[in-house]
Amino acid sequence: MLFNSIEFVFFFIIVTSLFFILPHKYRWFLLLVSSCYFYMAFVPIYILILGFTIVIDYFAGIYLEKTQGPNRKLLLIMSLIANIGVLAVFKYYNFFNDNLTSLLYGAGYKNPIPYLSILLPIGLSFHTFQAMSYTIEVYRNHQKAEKNFGIYSLYVMFYPQLVAGPIERPQNLLHQFYEKHEFDYTRITEGLKLMLWGFFKKLVIADRLAIYVNSAYNYPEQQTGLTLIMATIFFAIQIYCDFSGYSDIAIGTARVMGFKLMTNFNRPYFSRNISEFWKRWHISLSTWFKDYLYISLGGNKVSIPRWYFNLFFVFLVSGFWHGANWTFIIWGAINGFYLVFALLTDKLSTRIVDITGLDRHKKLLSFFNIIITFLLACFAWIFFRANSVKDAILIIKKMATFKGPLHYENPSMLIFSFFGISVLFFYELKHEYYRNSFSLMNNPNWLVRNMTYAVMIILILLIGVFDGGQFIYFQF
Repeated sequence: MLFNSIEFVFFFIIVTSLFFILPHKYRWFLLLVSSCYFYMAFVPIYILILGFTIVIDYFAGIYLEKTQGPNRKLLLIMSLIANIGVLAVFKYYNFFNDNLTSLLYGAGYKNPIPYLSILLPIGLSFHTFQAMSYTIEVYRNHQKAEKNFGIYSLYVMFYPQLVAGPIERPQNLLHQFYEKHEFDYTRITEGLKLMLWGFFKKLVIADRLAIYVNSAYNYPEQQTGLTLIMATIFFAIQIYCDFSGYSDIAIGTARVMGFKLMTNFNRPYFSRNISEFWKRWHISLSTWFKDYLYISLGGNKVSIPRWYFNLFFVFLVSGFWHGANWTFIIWGAINGFYLVFALLTDKLSTRIVDITGLDRHKKLLSFFNIIITFLLACFAWIFFRANSVKDAILIIKKMATFKGPLHYENPSMLIFSFFGISVLFFYELKHEYYRNSFSLMNNPNWLVRNMTYAVMIILILLIGVFDGGQFIYFQF
């Protein structure tokens, strides 16, 4: 079931209404059943895979709390292997098998290992990482093992963030299922406003930009350099609005019922460097890799060469997490290179700023850094979006020529696209630099506030794209 579907609208209204009607002690069961239904709306049989990992991690948590000595680490390892094993089979098996086939073919041999025609369970990486965070936190004694199997299942399956995050930690979410959430008008309206903005970003901006991006990136050999430059910039905005739009809807949906999910995006395209960008983009995943992989490797408490390796390796793994394709691995490697290169040239960059006197023009320097960071992100997004490494290289070559003309079949499509981007820019600009200035959605005047909601809904209905397009991160 997609958030951007009429089915979800009815689902949300029914589940939320029942949530507040039912006594508190039955609410967790309602949410669990609703979450099962929500997930089974995609491919029903795959709930068995989710159930398998839930059972493994539930008992792993209980025994981890009881066990001492070396057996404790063995229990954690077994739990992690079970989770990673599911990912390996459904997400990475064919990737490794295809690459093995190519290697053997080059050496004159045939690969005897069969190809598996399996569909990747939707959102597999997200709920797998959330489950893994639970067992790791229990192992580290940061979280008590959850004894209620239903509550633990709900922690993994909570429908607002089941498919594409945010990837929650047990310390933040588990206890909330025990708390009684009263009907609160202010909180509910805040959640609905966040959902409305998420729908606007998805339907009016992301899905409309996707029309142009898909036509350019799916047939790069037919495009001009200028068209591909436009498509790349559009994709940077598309993926942001698509994913942050999902997060807004998820967080807003949970907030209506009284649950607080972590912030997943914080206006990343206003970042002044790549390091800051990754503190603002997909925060739940970035912090997951930081807490469970980067720090486990030693973080920055090691020699400088090892520190650089840790950074690069984490981003390499992050790229592989996003998809079983060399394009994602290269995308991760590029971002890892950005961070290491920034550290290597930090003193030189500071020296250049001092010599040029840019340090005396902080606003100009900040603007310059934001533009550079955005362009670096755009370059990396080429590999993220391209259908193959070959396509990505072709796109880069064509972009380097900067040749036109700019191709577009429907002028109104571009007009609506730029309109959506303009709304996004001014909204983000206001919240980044002028948070306490005039507001439309939170205006104290009842008429202004409600007129704003009405206009947004009308815009969604008039120029939103309702083609049933799923969210980009569902494939991960």
